[in-house]
Amino acid sequence: MSYREQIISEITNQRDLFQTISPEMKGKPISEIYGMNSFNDEAMKKHLPDKTYEALKKIIKEGGRVEPILAEEVAQGLKEWAIGRGATHFTHWFHPMTGLTAEKHDSFLSFSKDGKVIERFSGSNLIQGEPDASSFPSGGLRSTFEARGYTAWDPTSPAFLVEAINGTTLCIPCIFLSYTGEALDKKVPLLRSMDRLSEIAVKFLHLFGNKKVHRVYTTVGPEQEYFLVDKAYYNRRPDLIITGRTLFGAKPPKGQEMEDHYFGSIKERILAFMHDAELELFKLGIPVKTRHNEVAPAQFEIAPLFEDSNVATDHNQVIMETLKKVANRHNLALLLHEKPFLGINGSGKHNNWSMADSDGNNLLEPGKTPHANLQFLTFLIATIKAVYKYSDLLRATVATAGNDHRLGANEAPPAIISVFLGEQLTEILDNLEKNKKADYSDKAIINLGISKLPLISRDNSDRNRTSPFAFTGNKFEFRAVGSSHSIAMANYTLNVIVADILNELYKEIENNLKKEKDFNKAVLKAIIPLITETNSIRFEGNNYDPAWEKEAAKRGLPNKKTAPESLKDIITKKNKDVFIRLNVLSDVEIESIYTILIEQYIKVVNIEVETVLMMAKTLVVPGVVRYQNVLSQSVKNLNSVKGIDAKVLKKESEIIFLYSKLVAELYEKIGKLEVVLDKKEKIAGEDEKANFYCSEIIPLMYGLRETVDALEEYTGDEYWILPKYREMLFVY
Repeated sequence: MSYREQIISEITNQRDLFQTISPEMKGKPISEIYGMNSFNDEAMKKHLPDKTYEALKKIIKEGGRVEPILAEEVAQGLKEWAIGRGATHFTHWFHPMTGLTAEKHDSFLSFSKDGKVIERFSGSNLIQGEPDASSFPSGGLRSTFEARGYTAWDPTSPAFLVEAINGTTLCIPCIFLSYTGEALDKKVPLLRSMDRLSEIAVKFLHLFGNKKVHRVYTTVGPEQEYFLVDKAYYNRRPDLIITGRTLFGAKPPKGQEMEDHYFGSIKERILAFMHDAELELFKLGIPVKTRHNEVAPAQFEIAPLFEDSNVATDHNQVIMETLKKVANRHNLALLLHEKPFLGINGSGKHNNWSMADSDGNNLLEPGKTPHANLQFLTFLIATIKAVYKYSDLLRATVATAGNDHRLGANEAPPAIISVFLGEQLTEILDNLEKNKKADYSDKAIINLGISKLPLISRDNSDRNRTSPFAFTGNKFEFRAVGSSHSIAMANYTLNVIVADILNELYKEIENNLKKEKDFNKAVLKAIIPLITETNSIRFEGNNYDPAWEKEAAKRGLPNKKTAPESLKDIITKKNKDVFIRLNVLSDVEIESIYTILIEQYIKVVNIEVETVLMMAKTLVVPGVVRYQNVLSQSVKNLNSVKGIDAKVLKKESEIIFLYSKLVAELYEKIGKLEVVLDKKEKIAGEDEKANFYCSEIIPLMYGLRETVDALEEYTGDEYWILPKYREMLFVY
């Protein structure tokens, strides 16, 4: 039995062993378990004094400072709840610039004056922590020897419990700041951006007569795509373990061309995993709603309901961590890389973004008569103008080494940012621009022509799956976010740029009202020029069509195809100014973010190339050399056979010649890649180094991969040690 055959045997023997990790929860309705591990409204009511509860709720809803006395009372209630649920430790849970989450655990252990062991958790424990900040990326904000950094409690995101096999930990969502007050995380700018957008949007709503509104929230529902492979395959693929994607792998005979996986019947083993993961998420109060097979084989999706952007960002991080943890318990490996398998669809995170006021009204809800809903049209056009003016910045928020393999392929939005609105909204804007009246009343219903089925309401726009920024009924779907990304940067950037345009519009309408008594006319006079100005970014067609790239160039839309090229737009004057003007990021914080992202790109590609060389030399070469010897021996044996047909010998010789040529090519490409990689030591600047990896190293990696993948197709199955695509994608 070959090495890979042993793996398949392991999988076959294990696949019937899966069972729920929460047997006591089996069969219980969601309503009984939802939020049991979250310090939600119900838990706060139960464990906090009434006045404390009311004061904390007001701060969560309207903002404000948590005073020490209030913090002490909240800490006592939180401790009582957590210990009652089995917690022995607590941690300040935060989002450093790694894109992951971080935590340092402390026990509730303390001693009374008479030396007795007690559990203690104070207001100061709740409000502030001090993890070592020296080893987190700071982009030059801090020297390595400057260790001090602070975590501070974020009361707007519920504390939650993480249950492990032998214990439970209380997690307190926090921001992370340097000793001198700069943001070292992704949550600080997100919270700042939400406040800025709320401030200007509330003024806007008051202008439209909605005087009771006191806050506007941005809401997000991020759809999370991922792959699952059996753990046995994963453990035998160093590239998956180290980089999250396969650096070698020949195309299987069957991929996704039959379109038989998307929304297909979910296999029992996968459904068991999904069920357990959802139970864990329900217990944490995370409103996951949808699960299904995605387009590529072994690819799936989970999607939550909309939440406040800050909570949604925290919850998406927890979703990723929980999916990985539960997959591991099911002997599965969960892959969040944007392109784990070459030649089939990669994974994104469709970021559904909208705005809602304090009364729960969605500001991007068109209603039954969007053409007559001037408030909706104003917020809609402000968002379009923001994306138009800052499309380069929005593109930069999703620029990573992983996403470079996905964006622009016929599976994901291109690097060109455009906006899709759909036929009806496009017609409305066009008619507004031309001052033309039209009848929209007959477009709300789909007549199925089947007497026994009801009429179906039709959304005011279709869904364009090729558009990077599409309006989908009552929200915008930013589809370019990568599956492994934190959604924080994309969302705080969206908040900032929309707030900036709303601010401009507000001033314009105010000026118009000084000259024009009719409010509607004053608003239209401000927004109609924006309709004309943003025509170039509105596109209703197929973004995958090569003709669109040429058309976009004519329209003057930027097309930054690689991360190093795109990331530079973070630090242009226009884009810096908008963050500084709205007091969301300072100049030094922006520069640090750029530095961190460029450094991450360099590190990711360097790890990949080192892994490529290691695998080629230690896994691929030994196997192909053994098989080359087998082929050579075969020719030698045939030569010793008397009366052998010359044609047979010639054909056998051609096979060994072709194979030996590929082996020689393998050695040559390994050597060339090593020589070019040595140049990195002589490149000083980070920008130059990123461009070097992008323009010189990555093409050589792909060149080496072509040879390795060709060898995989010609090498005897028992001599190829790495699990193949045909196995990883279909045998689980």
